Amino acid sequence: FAADRLRIRDGVLDAVASPKVAGRLGRAERRIVTDAGPVTVRITAVRSRTPAVPEGEFLLVDAAGLKGSAGPSTLLVAGAGLDPKALRAAVRGAGSGLSVSLRNEARAALSDAPLQAGAGRIYVWAVAAGAGYAVLALVLGLLRSAPERAALLARLRTLGMTTRQGRHVLGLEALPQTLLAAGGGMAVGWATVVLLAPGIDLDRLALADTSGVSPPDAVLRTDPWSLALPAVGG
Repeated sequence: FAADRLRIRDGVLDAVASPKVAGRLGRAERRIVTDAGPVTVRITAVRSRTPAVPEGEFLLVDAAGLKGSAGPSTLLVAGAGLDPKALRAAVRGAGSGLSVSLRNEARAALSDAPLQAGAGRIYVWAVAAGAGYAVLALVLGLLRSAPERAALLARLRTLGMTTRQGRHVLGLEALPQTLLAAGGGMAVGWATVVLLAPGIDLDRLALADTSGVSPPDAVLRTDPWSLALPAVGG
């Protein structure tokens, strides 16, 4: 948004708000209480997200209008064409005591945390073990029913059934148990997430090695694609 959206006029601070905050406060002047004391604000623009607050509700004002403000200390920049080297070079030339922090670097540091990496490895090994047991069960089932299936196909071929039709018969024979297995797997996955969600702290898992970071209040929830794709692939 343009800088003039955060002007200070006659003691009133122009503000940029999220849709819910704008709907609650309205466009008229409103006096609110902040950590820096009471201020009068007027919403001049509504945005669903900003570089400062990419998620959640917010009300942005110019810090120069707050009592006791020491002036701006952070510049937030977003965009697809940002050059980290150029940013750091510009900061070095601007003076001492300044630094550049990139969101993708912070995310990489979080994803490399031992607790999160260990949880990922456990998940991968659990999926591999489940796939191995499924393949073993399939092979044992095919070996057990192979003689009866071969005899049935031989009798059907004597009645004029072609090889292609035989493959269709085998596919239709396996279809009911396949659909039941896929549906059962999706139901078990959904129930597992619902039952385990209250006891799993995703904030502690993702931010185990960080300090001074406000918890994002993340919760474990079901995702239709995560449940359906493995069932369809299996």
